[in-house]
Amino acid sequence: MRLFPGKIPVIAKEIATILVRDGDIEVADKATLEELELDLQAVLKEYLRVERELVEQAKDYLQEHGLPYSDFGKAMKVVAEGREFGRGEDAIDYLTAQAIGCFMQSAHVEEIYADDATLNRKMRAVLRKHMSEGQDVEREVRARMRNIEEGSREWEVEFQRLREEIQRKKGLE
Repeated sequence: MRLFPGKIPVIAKEIATILVRDGDIEVADKATLEELELDLQAVLKEYLRVERELVEQAKDYLQEHGLPYSDFGKAMKVVAEGREFGRGEDAIDYLTAQAIGCFMQSAHVEEIYADDATLNRKMRAVLRKHMSEGQDVEREVRARMRNIEEGSREWEVEFQRLREEIQRKKGLE
C-alpha cells in the first residue's frame, strides 16, 4: 500500500463527501466542506513528509551500522517503529487515526455523529482503493526489471527511475 501525492486531493474529497453525505460528520456549508477537505489533505501530506524523513533516517541507519542497501526494508521498519509510524497495511490504520484526531480538533467539523469504528471503516475503504494502485505500479516495475539483481545499487536506481516514470504516466505523482 502506498500513498501517492497526486491522489491526496481525490482521497480527501471522497472521504469528506462520503462522511458528510452519510451524516457521520456535520459541517456548516459547502465552503466548510472544502475546508474539511483541506484538513484531510494536510493529514495525508504530513504522512508523506514524515515518510520521506524516515527514509532518510533509514539510510543513515544503514550507513551507521555498515549494513548493505538490501537491508533497507529492515532499517525502515526499525526507524518507523521507533516513531510509531504506520507503514504498509498499518498505514491505513495510522491515517484513519490521524484523520479522526483531525476531525476532533477541526473548527470545520460542527458535529461527529458516527463512532470511531464507523468512521474508520468508511475511510479505510477509500484509502485502500486509492493506495492499492501502488501495488500495480510496483508489479509493473518489477516485471520490467527481471535482468537486474535485486538489492544492488543499480537495481535501486533503475527501480526508482521506472517507478517515477510509471507514476507520471498514471498521474499518481
